Amino acid sequence: MLNETVGGLPTTFWWLWTSTLVNRLGSFVVTFLTLYLTTTRGFSPAVAGLVVSAYGLGGVFGSIIGGVLADRIGRRPTLVTAQVLAAVTTVALGYTRAPVLIAVVAALLGLTSGCARPATSAAMADLVPSADRVRAFSLNYWAINIGFAISASVAGLIAAHGFVLLFWGDAITTLLCALVVFLRIPETRPEQTSAASEAGTSEAGTSEPDEGSVSMGTVVRDGAFMGLVVLTFLLAVVEGQNAVALPVVMGRQGFTATDYGLVIAVNGLVVVLAQMPISRVVEHGSRKAALTSAALLLGFGTALCAFAGAIWFYALTVVIWTCGEMIWTPATQALVAELSPTHGRGRYQGALQLAWQANSFMAPLSAGFMLSAWGANSVWATCATLGVVCAGGYVLLMRGRAGGLQAVRIDDGEVAESAMAESAMAESAVNDGGLDGGALDGGALDGGCGNNSGASADVAS
Repeated sequence: MLNETVGGLPTTFWWLWTSTLVNRLGSFVVTFLTLYLTTTRGFSPAVAGLVVSAYGLGGVFGSIIGGVLADRIGRRPTLVTAQVLAAVTTVALGYTRAPVLIAVVAALLGLTSGCARPATSAAMADLVPSADRVRAFSLNYWAINIGFAISASVAGLIAAHGFVLLFWGDAITTLLCALVVFLRIPETRPEQTSAASEAGTSEAGTSEPDEGSVSMGTVVRDGAFMGLVVLTFLLAVVEGQNAVALPVVMGRQGFTATDYGLVIAVNGLVVVLAQMPISRVVEHGSRKAALTSAALLLGFGTALCAFAGAIWFYALTVVIWTCGEMIWTPATQALVAELSPTHGRGRYQGALQLAWQANSFMAPLSAGFMLSAWGANSVWATCATLGVVCAGGYVLLMRGRAGGLQAVRIDDGEVAESAMAESAMAESAVNDGGLDGGALDGGALDGGCGNNSGASADVAS
């Protein structure tokens, strides 16, 4: 069972996984930003909400910029530069005092952090054959949640000695992440080749464009992919509404912050215990069934809060929507890798991250308005409706695509051994100090050095 979970993936992937874990182990600032602004800085909740929204807005632009840079200059330089700048910006945020400047620096932090996410996802798509991508993205999502759970637990102890230590701790782990990428992860961007050498057909029967012909316009004109982006945004709205509304509703019912903390902690516990068993089911099952069931679990799991009045019931709703999240996140990222042309993976992953980051900007505003104007039931009804709409959308999106996606898996499976062998050559080059040679061709490593939600993500989360 252990070999089914972690076996067969290249060593370079595990270095990328390690860099994600290290980064998330120190993800203190964003998690505690609202608390820091309202307690230490004495700002009102409204000002704190605007600062958090500024962070989300920065992430919107960062997703696009990071995706373009990952395709143009490479995954590794994009990741290293973004993480170094994010570390510097994190420390600067800890010493900024004026509200307007705090919002500006928070937006810059969102921008630099957002740049790294599409580069990480694109690198994983480069490294891992299609047949293993659901498992690889599940492992990455697992690392994100393990790191988040540990950082959230440790952050409270660190904050007791001063919030500024949180900013330094976050910055140091971000720099360590950049160091891991710089020293251990080869550049994975496929080598730009001529149209003739790229001869072949895509799922639609057309030649795959080379790097120079892939632009954000190419992404926008890709109807199937933009459909996926829209569905991703709608499901991100479900998660965003829940994140904002749940603590407010529980507070109105007389539950304490400790009660809410216990309930939301169920999310991390379920992910740690169940992510890999669920990923094995998703990996070998129907992609359409996975995405539609995930949408329904997220929508109705959240909507069940309308009937909750006890902690155990709230905890049950968390278990249900967390199962949807565990299915949805890796399945969506793997599907993006399959829909995107080889030389456009960064831009495509950036567009997917854009859908998530846009919600992180909008959710605090929309959920607050709905709670004030129409009450909590309007939030829960909206979540259920969006779940059904997205489930139907996935059925339409995947109609007629199953054969094409299966063909991609078969083709990748046939070249998997070659990809692993060339990846091993690149890892050997890294160990011998060869940090500047070669690049990927067709997804297999040939040498050199280069480089991840959510959630999401935070797809997350």
